[in-house]
Amino acid sequence: MSRDGKVVTMSQESQPATALAEAAATAGHAPSVHNTQPWSWRVLPDALELRSVADRQLAASDPEGRLLAVSCGAALHHARVALAAQGWRAVVRRRPDPDDSALLARLTDLSRVPADPEAMRLVQCMRVRHTDRRPVSDEPVPISALDQITRAVTGEGGRLHILDRDQVLELAATAGQAHAVEAEDPELRAELAYWTSRADAGTGLTAEVLPEQPAQTTVPGRDFGRPGSLPIGPGHDQAAAYAMLHGDEDGPDSWLRAGEALSAGWLTATRLGVSVVPLSAVVEVPGTRQTLRQLLSGIGFPYLVLRLGIADPAHAGPPHTPRLTTAQVVDTSAVR
Repeated sequence: MSRDGKVVTMSQESQPATALAEAAATAGHAPSVHNTQPWSWRVLPDALELRSVADRQLAASDPEGRLLAVSCGAALHHARVALAAQGWRAVVRRRPDPDDSALLARLTDLSRVPADPEAMRLVQCMRVRHTDRRPVSDEPVPISALDQITRAVTGEGGRLHILDRDQVLELAATAGQAHAVEAEDPELRAELAYWTSRADAGTGLTAEVLPEQPAQTTVPGRDFGRPGSLPIGPGHDQAAAYAMLHGDEDGPDSWLRAGEALSAGWLTATRLGVSVVPLSAVVEVPGTRQTLRQLLSGIGFPYLVLRLGIADPAHAGPPHTPRLTTAQVVDTSAVR
């Protein structure tokens, strides 16, 4: 079944092009910065191409395209997992054309393999995964869960550094500094206002997923410039774990891989009942991104900070963010 609810028969599933189209549709569940969904897919008879969409890049806060590439990498991992769940193996060629920077990946050379049970479970996690910005409960994240999430990230070539208490306090100060810098930038404020006022547009952050007031937490959340309607309750983040997704390089290839690692870690967290909230403001500001690198002792480049926690079970969480339709992001004209 596709993201739009279309039932696919077993005979159809045996066709590579249909499997690729279904994988691209399923990838629409992937997380992206401000829910920009900055990707598009082109289905060919024997390949699937992933492209970035410049119109959905955050020109003010992400001029280098770091967060765009991370977002697209998450979609790429979603598509790979969806293929594995259907019983297909594909060769992934990342950034296959040096002269076409928008072409991020091509999945080719499909072959039949047994359906992967773990991939099938992760596809189910894609459908329920969401970002819950409420304060977490007082229940700490089990060490075993952090270990599994870390292994999932590592399995995709990324690294996850769990911050100790002193580093969390430094992160809190760094996040506050990043928010102060962005609050003084009119272009950044205008960009944020745009992506938080796109009701019924299929992208962006609706009021229902944004806190109605700032939470009293150690690490401040982003000020979206307007209150949402999500009740936050009396909780705190004292039981949360904070982690830094990072790697050895800081270029387009590594950003794409970081997105794949993010997806793997987030889906694993969802399977384990762990809430994930990405904190991107601290990597958007050059000065605070450098501070994060110092937390890594200068041996890695930070891509994203994650808050990991157990959601408060006493209050209903936010709805899912809106999504573009499959027809808007998946081009199947070459196989019709």
